[in-house]
Amino acid sequence: MIKKLVIGTLGVGVLGGALTATNLGSYLTTGYRQVSDSVEGTVPMTFQIDRARNMVRDLEPEIRHSMHVIAKEEVEVAELDKRLETAVAKAEKDKSEIMRLQSDLSSGKNVFRYAGHSYSEGEVKEDLARRFNRYKTVDGTLESLQQMRDARQRNLDAAREKLTAMVGAQRQLQVDVENLEAKLKLVEVAEASSDFQFDDSKLARAKQLMVDIRTKLDVAAKLANADTEFQKEIPLDETDAEDVTTQVAEYFGLDSDRDELEVRSEAKIATASFAE
Repeated sequence: MIKKLVIGTLGVGVLGGALTATNLGSYLTTGYRQVSDSVEGTVPMTFQIDRARNMVRDLEPEIRHSMHVIAKEEVEVAELDKRLETAVAKAEKDKSEIMRLQSDLSSGKNVFRYAGHSYSEGEVKEDLARRFNRYKTVDGTLESLQQMRDARQRNLDAAREKLTAMVGAQRQLQVDVENLEAKLKLVEVAEASSDFQFDDSKLARAKQLMVDIRTKLDVAAKLANADTEFQKEIPLDETDAEDVTTQVAEYFGLDSDRDELEVRSEAKIATASFAE
């Protein structure tokens, strides 16, 4: 029983340690990612563009190395072509001589004369056998050389295509960097426009000056009109004094003739009532 308890306790401890280690690893990973994202977010965009430009520029040594390798391979393939051309010409000559000896032996002669010397049929056959064995060896070597040359030519073509693609990609990346830089400048101009400080802007000061001048001109025009309106003039015709009843009727919106009679009758009634 005690043994089982000890084993269970150890198992729980190991499991807890594993979980703790796993949590610690996740904490560290999450923290590292957050710090990395935070640092990357604080890096200025100009720095990022310069970094991209440097990365594109770092491709140049690899491109130059590839050019050097391709140039060297082109020279070696050209040398192989010369060797093949010479070997093929010699093989053709050897084959022609073999066919000549073969034809002479087929004629049924016993003595053969070459270059001022006479040779027996046996000697000619021995020479033909040596030439034929050597030709078969050269022909096999020539085939291997041709295969090697073809393989190196294929590798050379593949390297050229890769170099062309790499140069094209580098040029495209350079254009992309230039476009990003131009876009960044436009963004900076837009941000500068949105944060336009009128007090510090010559354009804003000029506009404000125009507003001030327009305001002053409007005020001067109003003052000129006021002086004209309020200036006293000499009356040339006499004006009749307006009856007060007419003024009252107009003020209260009454008909002057009818309302005057009503007012008088009401006044009489009020007087009679007072007398009683």
